Amino acid sequence: MFLNKEGHQVPSVTFPLRKDDNWTQRATEDIFANKTIVLFSLPGAFTPTCSSSHLPRYDELAPKFFANGVDEIICLSVNDTFVMNAWSAAQNTQSISFLPDGNGEFTEAMGLLVDKADIGFGKRSWRYSMLVENGTIKKMFIEPNLPGDPFEVSDADTMLNYINPKAVQTDAITIFTKPGCPFCKKAKELLNEQGLQFEQLTLGEDITLTGFRAIANSDTVPQIFINGQHIGGSEELSAHFSK
Repeated sequence: MFLNKEGHQVPSVTFPLRKDDNWTQRATEDIFANKTIVLFSLPGAFTPTCSSSHLPRYDELAPKFFANGVDEIICLSVNDTFVMNAWSAAQNTQSISFLPDGNGEFTEAMGLLVDKADIGFGKRSWRYSMLVENGTIKKMFIEPNLPGDPFEVSDADTMLNYINPKAVQTDAITIFTKPGCPFCKKAKELLNEQGLQFEQLTLGEDITLTGFRAIANSDTVPQIFINGQHIGGSEELSAHFSK
């Protein structure tokens, strides 16, 4: 079992960063002092679960975290700064800060440095998340010590639910789209800005035009449904959120 360090101070570490072709540093004393920080740590940049679920969902929910008193959301991994910068660019993250724990100092001090030599990774971080207030760890969600790479409790929704259960999404949202539709893109951006998950059904791929017409009673896309209620297109969705 991994040691839960709730109530402890975060380790004192200085992270070397590469920014604008120059070397710089961020020390934990500066990162966490007098701030509320959500930090999630994962096994590696560009790896499947990290890229498809863990990181994107924190980015999607960032506005809700910020609205509930979080000052910064940090993604940490035992990777060097060049890899982390490239991953950030590839993921097109908008609201996440990246900390490269290249030497594993922070992760080791947290007691969460694990050996993944069997898959050629060497020493990496176990997957976890934590809420830190003024340098003190208030809450930790550590993945269970099971084989492989469990991803059950360190996700963004679990952390948001701890911070404010009322901020967690309960709505079921479906959006009908078609490739190359600029209004569909706008609608999806609106949903992402709200940190909302949604099911996307693409005409010609996931549903036929006949089926779409029967459900939406429309020939145009996008068409959005929330909890079974027909909202309409992107303009109607914008008006729905502005109420």
